[in-house]
Amino acid sequence: MRSLVPFRDINVHASTSHYAFTSPSSPAAQTLVIERPSGDIRLNDGALLGAKRVSSIAGILGIIKLRLDKYIIVITKAQPMGRLKGHMVYKVIATEFLPLRERTLHDPDEDTYLNLLKTSLKTGPMYFSYSLDITNSFQRQVASNASLPLWQRADDRFFWNKFIQSDLINFAAGATSGSGLRLHGHREPGADNFILPVMFGMMRITVTRIKSTPLTFVLITRRSRHRAGTRYLTRGIDEQGHVANFNETEQVVVLNDDLRGMGGIGVEAGMQNGKVGGFEGQGMQVMSYVQTRGSVPVYWAEVSTLRYTPDLQIRGVETAAAAAKLHFDEQIRLYGDNYLVNLVNQKGREVRVKQAYEQMVRLLVSSPNETTQANHVTDEKIRVVESTQRSHEYDRLHYVYFDFHNETKGLRWHRAQLLLDQLKEGLVQGQYFRGVDMPGDSQDRLEVRNRQVAVVRTNCMDCLDRTNVVQTMLARWTLTRQLIDVGVLKPGESTDDDQAFKTLFRNVWADNADVVSKTYSGTGALKTDFTRTGKRTRAGMVQDFNNSITRYFKNNFGDGPRQDAFDLLLGTFLPDSSTTGSNLMFVDRRPVLIQSIPYILATSVFMVLISSLPRSRSEAAWWPLRLFAVLWLAIGVWCFRFIYGHGVLYVNWPKLNTPRWANEGYQETMGAIRQDKLIGPFVARHERGASNARISHLEEGKKRIQ
Repeated sequence: MRSLVPFRDINVHASTSHYAFTSPSSPAAQTLVIERPSGDIRLNDGALLGAKRVSSIAGILGIIKLRLDKYIIVITKAQPMGRLKGHMVYKVIATEFLPLRERTLHDPDEDTYLNLLKTSLKTGPMYFSYSLDITNSFQRQVASNASLPLWQRADDRFFWNKFIQSDLINFAAGATSGSGLRLHGHREPGADNFILPVMFGMMRITVTRIKSTPLTFVLITRRSRHRAGTRYLTRGIDEQGHVANFNETEQVVVLNDDLRGMGGIGVEAGMQNGKVGGFEGQGMQVMSYVQTRGSVPVYWAEVSTLRYTPDLQIRGVETAAAAAKLHFDEQIRLYGDNYLVNLVNQKGREVRVKQAYEQMVRLLVSSPNETTQANHVTDEKIRVVESTQRSHEYDRLHYVYFDFHNETKGLRWHRAQLLLDQLKEGLVQGQYFRGVDMPGDSQDRLEVRNRQVAVVRTNCMDCLDRTNVVQTMLARWTLTRQLIDVGVLKPGESTDDDQAFKTLFRNVWADNADVVSKTYSGTGALKTDFTRTGKRTRAGMVQDFNNSITRYFKNNFGDGPRQDAFDLLLGTFLPDSSTTGSNLMFVDRRPVLIQSIPYILATSVFMVLISSLPRSRSEAAWWPLRLFAVLWLAIGVWCFRFIYGHGVLYVNWPKLNTPRWANEGYQETMGAIRQDKLIGPFVARHERGASNARISHLEEGKKRIQ
């Protein structure tokens, strides 16, 4: 029977005419050949002669076409993370780019593209398994068709490298050969073993025990590849119904798992299709609980201007209704009832986001009924919006607003329990997944004993810090419930009663918060001292201050290149090879005077510092030096005020898919500067070309991959 899982050992053979990929453990398998420099893909029966073996790799991450060349991205190093139900899971540690051409011409954009991709792959947490579909929750795995290759079973949302695997996928489907040539239309099943789905997010597998009961505790967070990006550059929803920073988090407990742990070489060698040969698990149980997070599903954005608080823009809610319907159609189909927990502030700038979300829910549900709870702290502690009937699918949406800021301020974090009390009925009705291993089943399936039929979808402004606190609280409550149901704990007991597990649980969830936060905001999460210790500490507040300042600088000056890397890797920007050597994408086209002002500011600071050094007390020498310092101080103050007042010109925007509102802000600011009596004439005289010079490339090479 043909193997349906990717090869776990691949040798790379290189020659001037092709790359060949073979599996030494499967000598009868076909060889994957990628021709150089065309990129045509074919399968060869047996090994090819004349190619030199270069190295062994853990898998093929994908193939990407840039401006001058195509590159095969291979995984050169992978770290075992542990076994999940007998299947080893790995983390991508190192990758390498194999060019199809021996490039003699160096193009600045090509080099920048490569640097962006390499940095993103080096820092991005990516995981894979050769035999277990980690892109799907355990409940969805049960419903998948085990007769399909692993990549065809993967969840499209969490198949992070699907775009760069498209050449191999198309070839396997008989669509194209890799260079775009149409094939005969017949499937090429031999290519399936070279297609390795990779998940982006967080994975922690820990062998532990609760009250002397051994178990495997697992936390998985899967980040969606749709509308992926950085904090202030991707907010809200797009026209396809994808929201920013959408993550699915699955907490898993495996009981009676004799295959837990890292295993050894002998165990690995005995695996067939991911399961250790000869093992017949007795009573192995898998329990999982899924939560989601995602940006508020309306059209909104926060425009960076170098001020600490960006400008908030929200379009009319009605314009996003169609997109929101697409989003919730998918959420209801996949998860059942959705409990929409909103944690944004009810006062200040965030209230507009709250109002827009509530207006959207009212548009979607039929006969919306609203209830509000108040106390001495706030007039709106909790607001619930849900339908009084079930006339259509959107009536399965249950909106719950919780005034997180007011209820927990003053270090009263225990007040978050009020939200749990509000959600308990929904959590009980929503259930959780529970499956029992079926010994002897060749497809390694679970017998379903219980299904999760609802999900809690939590958000704050960033879907990070407040969201993490709430998700941890809900996960702890559900875990206690699960363990009581199966008899590990007695009624009235809690997982917190076991101090060792309590510490483990808190640290794993805090690590998860940091991973999700770093991929979106650039820093670890805030409030993780509460997640780790159960209380707010002064050291934690100092760390939060440090993270907040770091976020400010990264979001204003570092997120543009990170967003460009996401757009390249995920296919939302396709480099145009027809413009080689002209109209370079990464050239700074702002007027020279605008570019020079930060350097003048730095020079003025330096001059003032030099002037303040101890000098001779001679009156004749002192006054000229003082005037010199005052002159440079005045220049520095003017430069600082100019930069701060025209911050949109100094934010490091993405160069590939520059946001529309960034383009508009740039044009508006430049228009005002041209009218300035002091520097307007100099700017107009030195501006390089068209009025939209800096971002004239906005539409070049741009393409959205659905």
